[in-house]
Amino acid sequence: MDATVRSEELSEGRNRRHAVARSDQAVWGPPLNRPDPVDVVEAQNRTRLADLVPVRVGRMAQSPFAFLRGSALVMAHDLAATADTGFTVQVCGDAHVANFGLFASPERNLLFDVNDFDETDVGPWEWDVKRLCASAAVVARQSGHQGAEQREAARAAASSYRTHMAEYAAMGELDLWYARVDAQAASKILSSAGASARAEVRADVRAARRHTALAALPGLTALAPDGSRRIVDHPPLVSHDGVDDDLLRSVASGHLASLPEDRRTLVGRFEIVDYARKVVGVGSVGTRCFIGLLMDDVGLPLLMQVKEAGTSALAAVGAVVPVPGRHVGAAGEGWRVVDGQRRMQATSDVLLGWASADGVDYYLRQLRDMKGSIDAVSLAPTALADYAQLCGWVLARAHARSAGGATAARIAGYLGTSATFDDALSSFALSYAEQNERDYGAFVAAIKSGRLSAETGV
Repeated sequence: MDATVRSEELSEGRNRRHAVARSDQAVWGPPLNRPDPVDVVEAQNRTRLADLVPVRVGRMAQSPFAFLRGSALVMAHDLAATADTGFTVQVCGDAHVANFGLFASPERNLLFDVNDFDETDVGPWEWDVKRLCASAAVVARQSGHQGAEQREAARAAASSYRTHMAEYAAMGELDLWYARVDAQAASKILSSAGASARAEVRADVRAARRHTALAALPGLTALAPDGSRRIVDHPPLVSHDGVDDDLLRSVASGHLASLPEDRRTLVGRFEIVDYARKVVGVGSVGTRCFIGLLMDDVGLPLLMQVKEAGTSALAAVGAVVPVPGRHVGAAGEGWRVVDGQRRMQATSDVLLGWASADGVDYYLRQLRDMKGSIDAVSLAPTALADYAQLCGWVLARAHARSAGGATAARIAGYLGTSATFDDALSSFALSYAEQNERDYGAFVAAIKSGRLSAETGV
């Protein structure tokens, strides 16, 4: 594209620095009215399935990074007190380093992208970048990396976001919409981190290719006396207790209605065989999550995940930016998740859809479809910085795709070509990693005092 294209938007972004200096993005200090983080977690727990709350608490107590993963709402309260430019995009809302990973495109190619959208909404682009950079610093700190290495991990994410946003700001809308980061590109970035990192990434890619419904069948199911397949209970993680078959069939019907006609025809060729409740993730533990086993006429499986969709963290703190003609409304929170995922991901699960039943909103997707992840906690300092760089690239692509080239140009103009923003975000990340450590300490103390009940090892 010609260099003059979107020059007005680039200038608008540069001019925004007068109101919000890039160095302002470095500032973190708990506001006087900051909610107590344990209070925030307790309030969320009251909306969860009571028998699973101790599992959620136990998972969050495993480490400072596990606490960060489970406390998106705590950080949303904090981010509401930080600087932002007023430029908005579809944000992930929970863009920490463990919420990026590998999955299959409809053409069965492996892509690397954002992969969790429970908190997605329309809001300030800075929120995602700050959570990503902070999570990189938290992981580096937890892994025993030195202060300079912690800073570099966060700085790599910010720098990558800035440089790639400049590239996307110069692209045409169709090229921007079709842009993607495949597994080969992801491997190339991590190849500079050494032989061990390369071997680990290759293993992760191979594992993702093996993660299919057919491969999962022996571990998740068993033959019943009548010869049919049934999901095997592994309480409390997988259980038939409390499963309302009529409700889930109503959800399945609603999901079918949310799909395009060709996908409805495809799903209609499968028979629902069994449902079970399944505990997933860290922050999601205690929400209503199920797995569904469907079989086709030759006995091959389709595994679906049915997951409750609640109010996003951004909405909970009043930070969602209204978009004319587009709101959750009667469509429900499941629609919000699906819509956000489709806007941000290069390509989404062909069976991704939503439904509501008995006043609860859900979204549905395939459970095992060549999905995989890279364990950031296990990475050496150089590899972690490379991985953070990869996540920053993917986040820039997702934001630019969702908001369009003009908004990408405004953000790129604000970010500029110097390292000012990178340095600011790395400083914010280190300060917030210390805050997270303090919050984690208070959380663990609440468990030890008996205020919170924790079930560990599950």
